[in-house]
Amino acid sequence: MRNELFGVFGDRADLDRVTTTERFARVVETPRATVGVRDLGYGLPNRTAVYETDDGDGAAVVWGEVVSETGRSTAERLYHRVGAVGRDAFAELNGSYLAFVDRPDDSDPVVVTDPIRSWECFYTDAPGVRVFGSDAARVAKAVSNPAVDGRTVAEVTHFGVAFGDDTAFSELGRVPFDGYLTPESTGELRRFVYDPQPPEAFETGDYAAELAARLERAIERRTGMPGRTGLMLSGGYDSRLLLSESPDVDVGYTMGDPGAGEVAVASRLADQYGVDHETLEVTPRYLDLRPEVIQYTGGVRESLHIHHRGNNVDIDADSMLHGALFDTLFRGFFLPERGVELFGRTFPLSGLDPDPDVPAYFAEKLGCLGGRDPSAVEDCEYLSADSARAFAREVIEPAFEAGYDRCENRHNAVDLLGIKLKPTLAFRTHLADHYVESLVAADSELLEWHLKTPPEHRTDETWLDAIGKLDSELLRHSPPDRPHRSFRLNEIERVVRGALPLVSEFDRPWPDRRELYEQNDLDRKLFPGYDEVHGLPARVKLRMNDLTTWIEFATGEPRCTPDQLLRPPEGEQAVAPRTDGGWSARNGDVDGGVDDANDGPDRRRPDPADGAGSSPRGPVTPSGPTGPTGPSGPSGPSR
Repeated sequence: MRNELFGVFGDRADLDRVTTTERFARVVETPRATVGVRDLGYGLPNRTAVYETDDGDGAAVVWGEVVSETGRSTAERLYHRVGAVGRDAFAELNGSYLAFVDRPDDSDPVVVTDPIRSWECFYTDAPGVRVFGSDAARVAKAVSNPAVDGRTVAEVTHFGVAFGDDTAFSELGRVPFDGYLTPESTGELRRFVYDPQPPEAFETGDYAAELAARLERAIERRTGMPGRTGLMLSGGYDSRLLLSESPDVDVGYTMGDPGAGEVAVASRLADQYGVDHETLEVTPRYLDLRPEVIQYTGGVRESLHIHHRGNNVDIDADSMLHGALFDTLFRGFFLPERGVELFGRTFPLSGLDPDPDVPAYFAEKLGCLGGRDPSAVEDCEYLSADSARAFAREVIEPAFEAGYDRCENRHNAVDLLGIKLKPTLAFRTHLADHYVESLVAADSELLEWHLKTPPEHRTDETWLDAIGKLDSELLRHSPPDRPHRSFRLNEIERVVRGALPLVSEFDRPWPDRRELYEQNDLDRKLFPGYDEVHGLPARVKLRMNDLTTWIEFATGEPRCTPDQLLRPPEGEQAVAPRTDGGWSARNGDVDGGVDDANDGPDRRRPDPADGAGSSPRGPVTPSGPTGPTGPSGPSGPSR
């Protein structure tokens, strides 16, 4: 990756032993730690900054984007503030970052995430030294012969995201949400804790007006981006705010067919605000499965949401804005609405569901295997609909309940779990590695609004009221799938359109991945010899390929087969490579009938003649006709 923080709690020799350092723009050394950084925005205001004391005993690194209100180096200020107030100083940082501080008067050097862990930090205990960094595959390479964690890969296969702090390898961990890492431990801070307040507690006395004022300031703090600035522009409610409020935007980019409603609305928005507009057409590379793309999942998320992956060559921009996480933090995307079941459809009612079945709700929200359509697993020998549902409950229930240490409200605990998971984060990570990028949603004032606003007011209605206060013309053009200002009216019309014959459904924002998958013959290319896998949903099969590709990318050799990914493990399991080239499970057999003695060619991968790229195992770049726009699953990047 071109943006990276990588380090060891050790000296320069320890760093040189686990990685090459020539790629870093700067390496910072103290007697107890060594950290290298590189960043497309290094040297620009509010971007990655480093500070070292004159005697070389202390240092600080702020990697990513942190707003400086004074113009002073954020790393230098952080170093001195930690000396004055301890770890409370990290609550004063405003942005999306990883931070490192080593002061000789502190007990340990420490690495800290931002409050919502918008950048992951991975770590492992290599022989003699703890290694950490933002690139999961790079950190994993410090471990010899890592074991595949059966529980985590099953979670990613079933839900598209890993719960908790584990990863695809049992030896590789993640720094906790709102957390920190030291040479001997990990832990959590208390910057992201819910504290619902009445509207009178805000300066404006109104939730929507307060959100509007804070959005305006957050965007203003992030103006002055270098070069030609693009905006990932949809026809939805979120990205259009940046089109209206940021003076930096030069061009909007919209993914879709030139004749799609999404593209038409985005084009009208761009014309309304006087910026250029480009359509990123769906090409055979929309399902670009090369390791160079899959690496951005970190092995803990699906690549599904990197919609622009095949269109980088069409994007002429130096900097990039987007509305990622707006829907999650400000519009209650993960909050369960009240509804009533009629004719096999759910009609929305006013307000939040007072007693949601959280595991079942999240399973459907995340596109859980066997959740929405139990028939999807009826021909799979590795699991049943009942076992898939049981696995969902086993995984989701404790993750949800863990949120009560940061809130007392059931709905806030639901929202907190969605924020911890951030299923679409790979979209942002990929963008940030190709352009100077800003995550406006991570602004500290906006996070405070989320934590202090009761969940019943974090809604579409509040959002539309807020952005309307900033620009009364912002809603002139309605999203193609939301013709009404009312969320419930839009949902009712969506349900009715889906139920009535001879009535077309709303134009969907994302391409139909199932049709693209079939047209590109990916069953044959990805899973030859695994006929029982072919009947699974395309989304699940893409997750499986994400995992096998990422694991091979990190280790340099194939280590997983489809049966090992699909089967929910019994108890805590990790799949470890055997010395004879086969597989063993640390606690129980997870081979699922695959012949361990088969030492022939890797049957998961296509022959190079089928369109493979240049990686050792031959990644798949789909070829063939593209599909029309259609259903996309529960959520793409914020619209």
